[in-house]
Amino acid sequence: MNTSPGKYRKFLTAYLMPQWQLALLLGTLLFTTIGLELFSPRILARFIDDAREGVAIEILKNSAFLYIGIALVRQVVSVAARYLSERVGWAATNALREDLTLHCLRLDMSFHNQNTPGQLIERIDGDVANLANFFSDFVFRIVGSLILLFGVLGLLYWEDWHIGAALTVYAIIGMACLFKMRSIAVPQWKAARQASSDLFGFLEEQLSGTEDLRSSGATGYALQQFYKHAGNRLKQERIAGLKSIWLRNTNAFVNVLGYIISLISCFYLFNDGAITIGKIYLVIAYTGMLSGPLRRLTRQMEDLQKASASLSRIEELQLLATRVHDGPGYPLPSGPIAIEFRELTFGYKEDEPVLHDLSFRLESGRILGLLGRTGSGKTTVARLLFRLYDPQSGAIHIGGTDIRQAKIAALRDQVGMVTQSVQLFRATIRDNLTFFNPEVADDHILHVIEDIGLLPWYEQQPQGLDTQLQSGGQGLSAGQAQLLTFVRVFLKAPGLVVLDEATSRLDPATEGMIERAIDKLLARCTAIIIAHRLATVRRADDILILDEGRVHEHGPRRDLEKDPNSRFSELLRTGLTEVLS
Repeated sequence: MNTSPGKYRKFLTAYLMPQWQLALLLGTLLFTTIGLELFSPRILARFIDDAREGVAIEILKNSAFLYIGIALVRQVVSVAARYLSERVGWAATNALREDLTLHCLRLDMSFHNQNTPGQLIERIDGDVANLANFFSDFVFRIVGSLILLFGVLGLLYWEDWHIGAALTVYAIIGMACLFKMRSIAVPQWKAARQASSDLFGFLEEQLSGTEDLRSSGATGYALQQFYKHAGNRLKQERIAGLKSIWLRNTNAFVNVLGYIISLISCFYLFNDGAITIGKIYLVIAYTGMLSGPLRRLTRQMEDLQKASASLSRIEELQLLATRVHDGPGYPLPSGPIAIEFRELTFGYKEDEPVLHDLSFRLESGRILGLLGRTGSGKTTVARLLFRLYDPQSGAIHIGGTDIRQAKIAALRDQVGMVTQSVQLFRATIRDNLTFFNPEVADDHILHVIEDIGLLPWYEQQPQGLDTQLQSGGQGLSAGQAQLLTFVRVFLKAPGLVVLDEATSRLDPATEGMIERAIDKLLARCTAIIIAHRLATVRRADDILILDEGRVHEHGPRRDLEKDPNSRFSELLRTGLTEVLS
């Protein structure tokens, strides 16, 4: 598997160019260390020859102090380069994480249904982490190693062209071997990344269901599956690691070959009187230095193999396109809005429709009670109103506008929803109620809290709106959490509200508070009530009963109640909860 240079260039350009000043400084520091590295052995070689010739001790001291000073400067420059390298790498990878997270959030729900949160975390964090070295100093290390390589060869030619020619052959052999094996482990590293993603996806799924696993006695099975996923990851990592060892072994062989060539060359030249002991040290030092670039190139090739696998997976994710595209921005009316489903057909899978030619109209300001057995498509109707999905055929009109022609953000501002499940975030009360919108005034939030009946609870919070809530609503009763979701809808003031059995989790006292709040809410908007209980639809103006994704019955509630042959009338006689369960 080969990743084209264009892909590397695209990522480097996108995430390093915004940091070009830091990147330029980093390059300067790295190339400074190369110059100092090339100069240091010449000082020591001169020191050796001067010592053999018996020069003055002051000259030797000056050479020694110069060598030590350069070594200290090299260390300082190396530390500064490492600091900048980490800073550039973190900034680039965090920017890539941000882009991938935003891309995933924009993908439609069919993508999220196919990928667990654990898998997405591994794709966004784990794969990107493998690119840290790629962004921080890959180019500089590669270019720097090549400059050092050619610099060493040039200096060796300056000393003696025989040694320079011999070690040039050695360098060519080493580079050819590295180039030949540059992609040997890429497929294995990609498989290892996938195995890691599968493991984290499994862990997320199992940890979220801890209570069910323990209560049903399935912990043994969960552990068995954990060992299976962890074992697969170990296997793939081992295979990839063993493949990468070929690079290291090849580099070790090339290094030994370089020293053999240098020692043999120096032996014959010294016997001929062509070089001194100091020059022999210089050649051996430069040979070791020559193996340094090859060794660094080997490590960079190993990192590049991991980066190539991660880049491939990241690009696959980036190439996924949402099926739900933003509209051109047709305006939506304010206040209570009418909705209309026109011959709508939809299925989560193309060949398995959930809704069939669904058509109905709800006038502005009216309340629709939506009934049907489990799986009849009630929740699907709500998801389509939010454009979490788009239908395969047909259309939904809000206020006379096809919702696909409106901006998605504008549409979701006009549609509010309260469900049985409550999602609260590890954030302040203010952020949880406004969904992190700083433009909502605190006075307005407090007014709604009081209107809902949550003021006694709010007054107990130690820091008011700045009090931190825990993820998932820990520390809150089910009723309090549900009431907070109603505050969200009141703050949003949408023209259409969908209530999915929003009072089913509440105790009678709290339910009474909610019922009063619902009456206030529904007095100023259109509403769809997805019902499972008889009491819930008492306030509905119209009733729509779905059966296997089709309209079974639709009409004014009072007319259907009076018709003894209607399905709704039958439900009232037999008991709504029992019939719809």
